[in-house]
Amino acid sequence: MNEALVDHRTPRTSELLAAVLAAQTEPRVSVGELIDALRNRAFGISVLLFGLPNCIPMPPGIPVICGIILALIGLQMAMGRQELWLPQTIAKRTFSRSVLETLINRSRSWIAWFERWSRPRMEVFAGPTARRVVGCLVVLLGFVLLLPIPLLGNMPPGIAVCILGLGLVERDGAVILGGFFATALGTAIAFGMTWALWAGAVAIL
Repeated sequence: MNEALVDHRTPRTSELLAAVLAAQTEPRVSVGELIDALRNRAFGISVLLFGLPNCIPMPPGIPVICGIILALIGLQMAMGRQELWLPQTIAKRTFSRSVLETLINRSRSWIAWFERWSRPRMEVFAGPTARRVVGCLVVLLGFVLLLPIPLLGNMPPGIAVCILGLGLVERDGAVILGGFFATALGTAIAFGMTWALWAGAVAIL
């Protein structure tokens, strides 16, 4: 179904995330099942959902997987695809349901706060062309998340991903514009800290 024809506010993002969690009854959840559960809003909510693990403490390895998946999602957005596809090697990967529960429960309150004032606006930053630009930025951020970033870790690019995801889901051009600035800042911080780490290692040697 074309995402543009669907009322983005029914249900809201927080409600859909709660429904997705309730639908996962097995102790482990596959990435493919999770994408399928997101229905017509797979792109926007997937960007948000796979950005969130980089903003809160998560088991080792999960941020790396999220970065790879985000790069694939962003690439398809940049290409203008309407349906999200993941290779079977990734779609069949599983993770503990408790990880999903922690992720959604910790983020629902601030997502609900965001929903109270977010609304469709500034179409120039939320239309089809802007979605392709967002896709390119998500690809960039996905690769940035693979870097061994010291101190703040993956939080700056992770926050940028989440802002872009929320803007996509709510079709809020103002939030997407904010995501552009957050991407520039988060990428600068990530590369700056990575360069500082490399320079320090070279100096020691």
